[in-house]
Amino acid sequence: MPDLTFDAKAFLKTVTRAPGVYQMYDADKQLLYVGKAKQLKNRLSSYFRDSGLSPKTAALVARIADIEVTVTRSETEALLLEQNLIKQSRPPFNILLRDDKSYPYIHFTAHTYPKIGMRRVRHKRGPGRWFGPYPNSGAVRETLSMLYRIFRLRQCDDAVFSHRSRPCLQYQIKRCSAPCVGYITPEHYAQDIEDAALVLSGKSETVSDMMADRMEAASEQLDFEQAALYRDRIIQLRELQVQQDVDTGSGDVDVFAISSQQGAYCISMLQIRQGRLLGSRHFHPDNRLALSEEDTLTAAIAQYYFTAEDQDIPSELLINHSLSEQPLIEQAFHTQFGQTPRIAHNVRSQRARWVELATTNAEQQLQTRLARDNQMQVRFESLKEALSLDSVPERLECFDISHSHGEATVASCVVFDQNGPRKSDYRRFNIEGIEAGDDYGAMQQALERRYSRLQGDDAPMPDILVIDGGKGQLNMARKVLTDLGIVNVILLGVAKGTTRKPGLETLFLETVDNAITLPPHSPGLHLIQHIRDESHRFAITGHRQRRDKARRSSALQDIPGVGPKRRQALLRHFGSLQGVAQASMEALQKVPGINRHLAEDIIAALRPKD
Repeated sequence: MPDLTFDAKAFLKTVTRAPGVYQMYDADKQLLYVGKAKQLKNRLSSYFRDSGLSPKTAALVARIADIEVTVTRSETEALLLEQNLIKQSRPPFNILLRDDKSYPYIHFTAHTYPKIGMRRVRHKRGPGRWFGPYPNSGAVRETLSMLYRIFRLRQCDDAVFSHRSRPCLQYQIKRCSAPCVGYITPEHYAQDIEDAALVLSGKSETVSDMMADRMEAASEQLDFEQAALYRDRIIQLRELQVQQDVDTGSGDVDVFAISSQQGAYCISMLQIRQGRLLGSRHFHPDNRLALSEEDTLTAAIAQYYFTAEDQDIPSELLINHSLSEQPLIEQAFHTQFGQTPRIAHNVRSQRARWVELATTNAEQQLQTRLARDNQMQVRFESLKEALSLDSVPERLECFDISHSHGEATVASCVVFDQNGPRKSDYRRFNIEGIEAGDDYGAMQQALERRYSRLQGDDAPMPDILVIDGGKGQLNMARKVLTDLGIVNVILLGVAKGTTRKPGLETLFLETVDNAITLPPHSPGLHLIQHIRDESHRFAITGHRQRRDKARRSSALQDIPGVGPKRRQALLRHFGSLQGVAQASMEALQKVPGINRHLAEDIIAALRPKD
């Protein structure tokens, strides 16, 4: 077997002193860590000194089998390359914000009368105009409500818009100008759209001034109704501006605050636009190298801005901790975005209160996280005692079945470890080839698919397999594990009591003859209830999605010539299966791929014969 020991001395002799990026790999060629350096030789030498390394850094160094170096022209270029590599590979020893959720944007559709609404996407894409991202959906809804009230912009989908013959309720309550029935011209509606876009861009004062000019012009032309409309909009915009100025001052600001305790970190970010607090985000980075608060905050800010597409850059960046690499961060902003926000640590007045608020949020979030983790540890310890196990279990998996009278059967598998739910490990199984309502057959298929795959991938098995369903399901699970030759997995069946109330469950350990009843206040029972309820929720959600998808498309699937692309085009054009069924011959032929012959077949299939 070849010697995989990394020869650090030989490697360091060849390393340049230029700036650049280094990537550390283990013996399996898996990327461990990505770093940047102003002088590569000096930085890499610090990892291989005889003493002074922290235990966590020493653990990283012990796993190094190879290092790749990329030379850059400047430290700024190295920082940007580092963040791109972290984004692509997500190495385990780097600071990772783990915020892969989609972000809400405000979207103006590409239409003669654009619809304005919320779109949740990972990156801005598609036609139309985009504003954001916003920190949460609540901030978007509040902003949209204000825009609907002031500018009366349409909210309905294109399919609804094109089939209206009279105004809807939104027109009646003065939240829409009814462009669907021609109550406003395209020119006036386009003007309202541009005014709304200016407000979203932070130029509400400019819009107020333009409204005042239009009001005066309308009055001179004796169009008092239009002048009154402009007057009302000016009043609403002034109220919005006064509220922002009195409550929070002004400015487009992002505020970052970090808090650490017991080796854990939390970073809270407040997003403030036009002086209005839109919302917050909270990150709990996995700091495997035990970096300082300063280095952790620096890495988090770099990752937040320099790895996102179409990032919204504020005019100011407030932080609760000084950064030694602040000049480098500022230069990277200028290089990547062509603008440099003012980065400040010691601030006064309203900005100091923003920083204090972000710090309080970070501390509170961290305390909540630590308390939850401690509570989860107590629950695992309690379950060990209740089941008389030799050691505390590390991984639990739970299965549940959901269907509607046998339709669209879905099995769920949820996974818990000592930190709580591991949602990245959750799985769903669409059950096929069984009799309707056969829960035992569904459970057998799900377990066989799950654990035969884990065996093939040599993936970790659970310490405890929780089966929601009692004696019959437990026996089925035992048979599957025996057939697959799986040992060292503890089986635990959960049977609801006669009243089906929480706290009255009976647990069956390994066999139906070994029944255990825990007191309602038992933390171990609470853990079982938690994972069971989570598996139930996950199964129901998957079942409903599968059922609704089948019901939306099943009628179209039976029509010869209507394949997946044409079904999607029809549903997108008319908004629903009902809309397709009600469409006229001429309307159907406007959908790409639908000719007259196919339109006749669709009408014949979807409309009941007299």
